[in-house]
Amino acid sequence: MSNIADEKYVVLTTTKKNGQTVPTPVWIAPLPDGSLGFTTELTSGKVKRIRNFPDVTLQASNVRGVVKPGSSPVTARASVLTGDDGTAVETAIAAKYPVMVGLFRVGASLRKLVKRSDPAPRAAIRVEL
Repeated sequence: MSNIADEKYVVLTTTKKNGQTVPTPVWIAPLPDGSLGFTTELTSGKVKRIRNFPDVTLQASNVRGVVKPGSSPVTARASVLTGDDGTAVETAIAAKYPVMVGLFRVGASLRKLVKRSDPAPRAAIRVEL
């Protein structure tokens, strides 16, 4: 059985105020302190749900969020980081997914040129197992 940090994609399951759970596939990368991290837009539902209910689960999946057969959910506690606090997470994601991060950066630059607006603010999520 592999370590959850070694997975290319995981399903992050967060909880709404009404108790409903929301599974979302995300990239995940190990951090130097032993925790894990991923990035998202600051205005995303994940951020709001994590701020309200930091207890989450992670489970190995494919890019579409279909759970890998035989994988088990891992319980964790998530926290939202912004600004310089999220640098370690951003660095870890860029190191693990260099091609995809590069493509997203190019896309964001093109959107900025076309729309003449700044991209949505980013947040880093730190996950402690």
